[in-house]
This record gives sequence, C-alpha cells and structure tokens, in this order.
Amino acid sequence: MNRKPNIIIINPDEMRWDTMGHMGNPAAVTPTLDNFAFKDAVSFSNTYCQNPVCVPSRCSFFTGLYPHTTGHRTMGYLLRDQETSLLKELKNAGYYVWANARNDLIAGQHDGLIESHVTEMFYGGNTPPAPGAVSTNPRGLPGTPGFYSFCNGELKTDEDGLNYTTDDEDVDAAVQRILHPVDDRPLCIFLGLLYPHPPYNVEEPFFSAINRSKLPPRIRAELCSGKARMLNLLRTYMNLDGMSEEQWDELRAIYLGMVSKVDSQLRKILDALRLAGEYDNSLIIFMSDHGDYAGDYNVIEKAQNCFEDDLTRVPLLIKPPKSSPVDPGVTDSLVELVDFYATVMDFAGVTPSHSHFGKSLAPILADRKLRLRDEVFCEGGRRAEEMHCSESVDPAIKNGFCNNVMWPRYAAQFDNVAHAKGAMVRTEKWKYIYRAHGDCQLYDMEKDPHEMRNLAGDAALSPVMAEMREKLLLWYQDTADVVPFEKDERFSKAMVWEKVKNFCPAGYEEEVRQKIENGMSLFPAKFYCLDLRKKLAEEDA
Repeated sequence: MNRKPNIIIINPDEMRWDTMGHMGNPAAVTPTLDNFAFKDAVSFSNTYCQNPVCVPSRCSFFTGLYPHTTGHRTMGYLLRDQETSLLKELKNAGYYVWANARNDLIAGQHDGLIESHVTEMFYGGNTPPAPGAVSTNPRGLPGTPGFYSFCNGELKTDEDGLNYTTDDEDVDAAVQRILHPVDDRPLCIFLGLLYPHPPYNVEEPFFSAINRSKLPPRIRAELCSGKARMLNLLRTYMNLDGMSEEQWDELRAIYLGMVSKVDSQLRKILDALRLAGEYDNSLIIFMSDHGDYAGDYNVIEKAQNCFEDDLTRVPLLIKPPKSSPVDPGVTDSLVELVDFYATVMDFAGVTPSHSHFGKSLAPILADRKLRLRDEVFCEGGRRAEEMHCSESVDPAIKNGFCNNVMWPRYAAQFDNVAHAKGAMVRTEKWKYIYRAHGDCQLYDMEKDPHEMRNLAGDAALSPVMAEMREKLLLWYQDTADVVPFEKDERFSKAMVWEKVKNFCPAGYEEEVRQKIENGMSLFPAKFYCLDLRKKLAEEDA
C-alpha cells in the first residue's frame, strides 16, 4: 500500500496575487516562487478569497464553507468545539499534524481545543525580540501625512546580520520537523507566516533588493469614481493623501521586500523536503488568506467589506505528489480558496466529515486549460449590532489626532452604513458588489482591471447588474446552510421505551431496554417487540 502524501501548507498573511515576478510584476524578487511555478507547480492567477480579512478567510478555506454559512464573518468568531477543520480531519485520518501558533482559526478560550486539531503545536517565543527600525521616527509625527501608513522602513540586523523574527523561528522549527519526523505517519505541516502583513518593514538584503524604478504604476484615488463608503472613510481617517509618490514607492517597495523574504523562507522549506527525501511525495500548497492595498487608492492594509482585487485576489501555487499528473505553469482559471479544502482532502484520500462547497483542483493541475468555475464569490461586513474587531485601541484624541496607528480602522467600525454586509461576484468580464446599504459597484474587468470607474449607475448596463444579482441570489440560496451528516433522533431512549413497552412481551423487558440503550430507535424497537410477540404466539400454537 502506498504511503499517503505529505501535506505542506505555507500560508503568508496579507500577500497580494501580483507580488510575484511570474505574475508580471517587474519589481518583484521572488525566484523561488517563480521557479516553483514553472517547474513543478501550477500557479493560479485568478484565485479569490472568500473574505478580505484574516479570521473569516481562514475559517472558510479550512472548512470549505463560506463565511455566511456558519457565521464566521468577524475577527471575533473562530472555530469552536462543535466544529471541525481540515487539520483535525487529517489528524483523525492518521496524519501527524504540525502547526505553528499563528492561529486566527481556532477559538483559544477553550482548553485543549487547539490541540484537538493538531498533533504538535509549535508555540515559539524562544528567541529575543528582533532588532527594530533603523529610523527613530519612521512615520513622522501625529497629524503629518504618513503617520498612519504603518511604514517603519528598514529594520536593523543583529551581530549575525539577521533580523530574526517569530516567522524565522517558526520556519526553522518546521524545517526541523521535516528533517526529524516523530514517527512514520504522513506529515501535515501548516506554517502560518505573519509577513507580509503590516507594519511595512524589512531588513537587508531584502530592503534594497527591490528596484523602486521598476514598480508598477500606483492606482491613485483621485482618478477613481464611485468607490465604496468604507474605502473613502478609511482614506479620510488615514490622512495619507499628502504622501509624496516617493513615499508611496518606498512603502510599496518595502512590502515587496517582505514578500521577497517570504520567498526565501519558502526555499528553506523546499530544500528541507528535498534533503529529507520527501519532496516528491508531498502535496505543497503556497497561498495567502487575503491581500493588501499597499498604497493603491491612497490607503494601506485591508478593509472588512471592500472587494478590490488588491484584497480579494491572492496567490495560490500547488505542487501535487510526483505520482499525480501536473501541467506546470500559470493558469487563469477562476478558483476560490474553498477549493483548497477540497483539493487537500482529495489528495489525502480523506472523506470530508461535512458538506462543503470546494472543488478539487486536481483536474486543473493536470491540465491548466480546464475551467471548473464560471464565477467566484467573496463577502464581508457585519450587522449593525456586531463588532467586527475588538483589538485594543486607545481612542484618545490629542490636537485632532490619535497616537495609535490602529485608530483609523478602529474609528471606521462605528459607521454602520460603511461597515454593512456586502458580497461580490466575479466572472471573467464583470465584477459586481452588492451592499445592504447601497454603494453597489459594477466593474468591467477587461477594460478596467484596476476597478477605477464604477459603472453601477449606467442604465445601459442594467441587464448585466440584474444577471449578476441573480448569480448572488442563487449562490446565497445554495450555500446559506448545510445539514450535518450525523442525523438526530426525534425521541430519547426513555421516550422510545415508553412508546414500545406495551408491545413488549412479558419477560423481555430488559432485553428490549438494552437494545434501546444500544441505539435501537422507535420503529425498529416496536417491530422487534411485535416480532417477539408473533414468535411467542407461534410457539404457543
């Protein structure tokens, strides 16, 4: 019997799809990802996440369910004890599941819950803090453009020439587990990285590796029309319009430098798999949970219910085990991150324990021209009484500004209209966004790939909008909920006995009650009693 493939998942946080060289970014420095895509893997250029922020996205792609299906729509609601995950299902199927403590998935307040999903959790925290920024005041003073930019610039290095972060510690720990497995079980590694999540900062050689003159043009907010209320609100609170293009270029280059560091960390994992002789027998998946504006539309980071490709379109590279066919290179087939769940379960040979909405991407790995989806979906936002994120922020305002860099995002949460629930549907040509409180958007993605002109007000496109709304309606109807595989009994054991006791022949009470205790339901118990009565009657005759 062939050994099941290892499952190796590398999951950087907040990495855009267009931060890699093989996706056409001339400034990107990602040699590992580029070689991986063209030699051994398939890189999906049209992968869409199902929510533009961390927790809802991860709860979705680790279960194959959409955020609205089970209510995982905010940063404060993670998987709980009645729920499962890809990691838990692999563990139960005999995998040795190793994960680092970059969680954003499983509720931490339940003792032992995280450990029930993994075999080994690497908590880290065994190294001193990495050196800080070179500049003592990299973002300027409160009230000046750039203060809320999250841009800390170049980082210092230690005596070994390193800025050794928790990511580095986690990568090295994963390498050690690959080189020194605990036993002969197939290995599942989930390596969740913080980079390139802001703050935007990185050390040499990554800081200088990005040629600022090669950066693609930035999408400038003043050239756009009809953007969402939330995006405009963040732009106002962040107060970044006054940043110079040189400042924006520096921020964007540092973000790409952080991606370049992630690329180098991926190389360590791949090298370890080769050294251990496990590269060929591994399903390797590299993907992000969502993207980052990184200066486009004059804002940074992410937004809970905005759906530009900057946020919703993410990298996804998959290398199957050598025993499976692969057509290396780039595919433009539309796929969703829920397909990650279906794909891993397919290659692992594990039957899902619940209904899900993913589609295995194995056929596309074998033939990059195949299409499995005609449209993809994403959703975000909240109801008025909900709080999306409860991260602690000092709201004190001094001289018109708050000294906490998180303040713009914190303040935007209190606008219920801006923060209202919304959903996106994307086809090859159109992207349509519907929101509960207006701000609907329609973009021609062929003519306007940067989503600069909202066409929702064009009466001539009313039929297109109607068709896209119909797609959203059908999607919501189909995915609104799922029925668990495990069925419930309508009657308790006591109720079953009370309903069948008058049918039970004298002297057989304990036998029947034991069968009920062992799981016999109402009608089988009743028929069993009737059969007993019939058998006894025949014997008497």
